[in-house]
Amino acid sequence: MRFRRMPLEDWFDSYQYEVDYDIGESGVKYLNLGAISRDFAHVQLRYGHHRGSPELRSLISEQYEGLGPDQICVTTGSSEANFSVIASLVGKSDHMIVEHPNYPSLYEVPRSLELPHDLFRIIYEDRFEPDIRRLERLIKPNTKLVSLTHPNNPTGSVISEKTLREVVELVESRNAYLLHDETYRELCFGKPPPPAATLGDRAISMTTMSKAYGVPGIRIGWIAGSKEIVDSVRAVREQLTICNSVIGEAIAIAALKQRDTFLQDVRQRVQRNFVTLKNWMARQDVLEWVEPGGGVVAFPRLKNGSSTEELCRTLATKYRTFTVPGRGFEMDRHLRIGFGGEEDELKEGLKRLKQTLDEYAPLLQAQ
Repeated sequence: MRFRRMPLEDWFDSYQYEVDYDIGESGVKYLNLGAISRDFAHVQLRYGHHRGSPELRSLISEQYEGLGPDQICVTTGSSEANFSVIASLVGKSDHMIVEHPNYPSLYEVPRSLELPHDLFRIIYEDRFEPDIRRLERLIKPNTKLVSLTHPNNPTGSVISEKTLREVVELVESRNAYLLHDETYRELCFGKPPPPAATLGDRAISMTTMSKAYGVPGIRIGWIAGSKEIVDSVRAVREQLTICNSVIGEAIAIAALKQRDTFLQDVRQRVQRNFVTLKNWMARQDVLEWVEPGGGVVAFPRLKNGSSTEELCRTLATKYRTFTVPGRGFEMDRHLRIGFGGEEDELKEGLKRLKQTLDEYAPLLQAQ
């Protein structure tokens, strides 16, 4: 067993802090503490509850019809949630399926733990929509877990309620579990499907406050599911972090108490930025894309099939603008553009991306 660095995070380490404009981030623009609350003098700096603060779990459970606080486990970001679910459910004799492309941790964890797995590829030609027949063909007698993410990172594709219900039914009929990463669910451009955890006893919803809420620094995520799942995740967490930061949980409580106001402001900003990005993409002749249906990221690709690695490196080092090359998601010809930040930063970043594309134009003309 060997854990390796994710190329995506290595790219962030190398370039994100060396630029003036960031149009590659996968969340909304981060907030400062004063935007949420300044009153944390009451927080006791003791160990927290292993499943998360009861008050926080109660607030979270309000988002899941039919589920109570005891069916929520708060984690140190969704990355710990992902690791804990996989480590607790999938053994060496089991098999799991992971949607691809995706945030790399979702498939790097089973690779590092040397767990049998297959990638369920969503493809450009299908508008990155999951093909349930293709998924069904990947399921084996020993498949224990299926992992999907919608709205998807990096493509922005959204699963329909009909398809999600079919996936839950399929997975449960095979006595497996579904782990559904719903990080961007609140940012669907249309009506979102219901949380997976409300559709079946073997379905698990996973999310984080890092993306839609703009507070990645507090490292708060969670899973919603059966009590059995919550207990299994807690057992793994006790070997890792034991509990969350009580300061992070206090900030999460304050933010969730203002949830409706927060999300309304965020949705308005994201919609404005999405229009800006759509208009920009309509003028490009070397890029093509599938329009995202939610979230704050898009995944355009070069029409001629070239890698975006040097393009993104030049953009960062010469034009001081951050994006993410497709290599970070094992899809070289793509790049990820984030549109969750400030409108002026997005516009200037896209302007500089266009300058870089023009510089590379002789190499990028469609064949």
